[in-house]
Amino acid sequence: MNVKKTGSNEPKEWVAEMRLIREARDKSAFAALFQHFAPRIKSFLIRSGSDPVMAEECAQEVMVTVWHKAHQFDASRASVATWVFTIARNRRIDLLRKERRPEPEELPWGPEAEPEQADILVLQQETAHLRTALKALPDAQRELIEKAYFGDLSHREIAEQTGLPLGTIKSRIRLALDRLRHAMK
Repeated sequence: MNVKKTGSNEPKEWVAEMRLIREARDKSAFAALFQHFAPRIKSFLIRSGSDPVMAEECAQEVMVTVWHKAHQFDASRASVATWVFTIARNRRIDLLRKERRPEPEELPWGPEAEPEQADILVLQQETAHLRTALKALPDAQRELIEKAYFGDLSHREIAEQTGLPLGTIKSRIRLALDRLRHAMK
């Protein structure tokens, strides 16, 4: 192949090959791109730390992506090489994330089973009991419990918000939790 360079050091043929793939699904144009880029992608991936088998598989997947997404290539935004190697880089990141993510043992599918009516009733009774126990707390303790557990604030954030010393907040919350524990028995 006679490679002519454009002003951006992009061989004119690669842009033309991409255009042929995009517009005519030209297999010979894709074969030329594949022959040029696949070994370079594999080498890039190996230098990036991938094992040769993974690099080979990834290079194949990248080139399949190039075939399927040729319509997304825009020569005014990137060179063919930049576009192809960006796909390779992103594919490698996806594979690394997948490797590091443990697979769940069992994935539940569909809606969760409805809880038993007896369980719903018990939960409603416990909620009502807790609501009564919270109302029985002194105002200073109840407000701190509400900020900590319903407002999801840390003790330090509560101290900043109320101006109370951190030790006072911890003591009041500890006393309030002790009262709630006793009330819930």
